[in-house]
Amino acid sequence: MSSFFSWSRVRAVMVKEFIQMRRDRLTFAMIIGVPIIQLTLFGYAINTDPKRLPTAAIVADHGPVSRAILVALEISDYFEIETGSPTEAEAREMLARGDVSYVVTIPAGFERKLVRGERPQILVEADATDPSATSNALGQLGEIVRLSVTDEATGSLSRLMPAAPPVDLVLHRLYNPEGITAYNIVPGLLGVILTMTTILMTALALTREVERGTIENLMAMPAKPYEIMIGKIVPYIGFGFLQVAIILIAANILFAVPMEGPLDVLLSATIVFIAANVTLGYTISTVARSQMQAMQMTFFFFLPSILLSGFMFPFKGMPGWAQVIGEIIPLTHFLRLVRGVMLKGGGYAEVAPHVWPLALFWLAVATIALVRYRRTLD
Repeated sequence: MSSFFSWSRVRAVMVKEFIQMRRDRLTFAMIIGVPIIQLTLFGYAINTDPKRLPTAAIVADHGPVSRAILVALEISDYFEIETGSPTEAEAREMLARGDVSYVVTIPAGFERKLVRGERPQILVEADATDPSATSNALGQLGEIVRLSVTDEATGSLSRLMPAAPPVDLVLHRLYNPEGITAYNIVPGLLGVILTMTTILMTALALTREVERGTIENLMAMPAKPYEIMIGKIVPYIGFGFLQVAIILIAANILFAVPMEGPLDVLLSATIVFIAANVTLGYTISTVARSQMQAMQMTFFFFLPSILLSGFMFPFKGMPGWAQVIGEIIPLTHFLRLVRGVMLKGGGYAEVAPHVWPLALFWLAVATIALVRYRRTLD
């Protein structure tokens, strides 16, 4: 019976496996780290009902009712009125750049028309590129305005209260007026797919050389480290552009996603994004000892990228510490620029604030890759 099954032999294999797991620190980190990361991100960072969204106010009537409406918007916690009094052109630019999520316009003569019972208009323009980020606030807006006007309805205004509503609230959902989810998701998928594939494929490049034993031939080449790095990553940049072409064609034909901005602007910015990703993958390959470790390290980067970039959940709904981490992630900036070009018609001036963080990230990981590769040579 002992020759058929032995607990001592099973125990020996188990002990050996535990020792191996202890030595494989990356696998152990995956076992402990992934649940902690997911609990932290989903428990604290993810918020599908964002509050305190930046709002620009164009106020041409500074009467008590106008002030009461602005105060009520802030008290609701959905809107955070930006300081200053922008012009209409400045407010539109802020909305196009993504600096604000809403523009509230209270026209001249608002309170005089209210007293006369003429139902004056309040114009609210919202950045609807991400419908989930603004839908809840817009849904509450009518009640917020009605209650704020009701609280100020004394004297000559009290006669307006039986007639509802005293104010005509005009909502303009810009860039995606019908709230089509594909207009938000499909451009975002361009960044997500590029992040997942380019980093993973490049991360396997150098580790494949190590596992196959051809790394010695690579080191023996009279090429400098940066020349080897460029030679390794350029083919994957071309691979990334093949994916870009497929996704953009599918976005237009299958989902009718508009391309409001110049295509050359999008492609130019995409070069920087792909280069940053493939260089990160190359950096991972200089650290990982096997292709399995390279895949695990890629997953560690991809999980926060998809959760903290604003792809799945509204970026501005996350707490401050999560937004700080998200600003470091290349996908965050690429999502803003690709949606800005495709949905808002942004040009080079509009995408520039999102390109330089990508270039800075690219420079940082390229430096780390070169340092790591020199250590490999030594």
